[in-house]
Amino acid sequence: MSKFPEDLRVYEHLLWEAKPNVVIELGAQFGGSALWFRDRLRSLAAYDSRGEVRVVSVDLDTSAARSNLTAADPAFEETIVLLDGDVRDERLTAQVEAALPGNPVCFVVEDSAHTYESTSAALGSFARFVPPEGFFVVEDGCVDIEEMRLDPDWPRGVLPAIGDWLETTEGQRFRVRRDVELYGLSCHPGGFLQRVE
Repeated sequence: MSKFPEDLRVYEHLLWEAKPNVVIELGAQFGGSALWFRDRLRSLAAYDSRGEVRVVSVDLDTSAARSNLTAADPAFEETIVLLDGDVRDERLTAQVEAALPGNPVCFVVEDSAHTYESTSAALGSFARFVPPEGFFVVEDGCVDIEEMRLDPDWPRGVLPAIGDWLETTEGQRFRVRRDVELYGLSCHPGGFLQRVE
């Protein structure tokens, strides 16, 4: 799983606060974070009645995630749905919606290509799944901060995409929660978005 420990701690707070039973993960990579989110949802469900727990994880090619998840938990498909697709494809939202359980309370994580186009497409297509007071986390805005760029080949465009989207009618229903960046370092600066209406 390629996530800062500090950001995982923030996720713990947000998952507790928002009480989702579903995480929509845009960017499956190797499957580790899908498993982590599923296990967090299961643990937190012990404290309230969240409903059926599910992670819907999307990537261009989920074969590596499928292989790793099968090795870690042969029954993963009971709680984790893997979908092959591109966040820029408008048809993907219907596939994700079809994979949701009844009465979903969704938490969306955008961790795909980290370009302006993919970030804009993800926000434009998947923000509708987030309920009032829920969260949409756009990961890896660090690609746009020179001091945080570890590789000159990293893409760019996440933070400009967030800024432009927040000016749209849908984006104005969200606020940036910089206050939850509690642990001194975040790979997602300005990416913790909460729906306010």
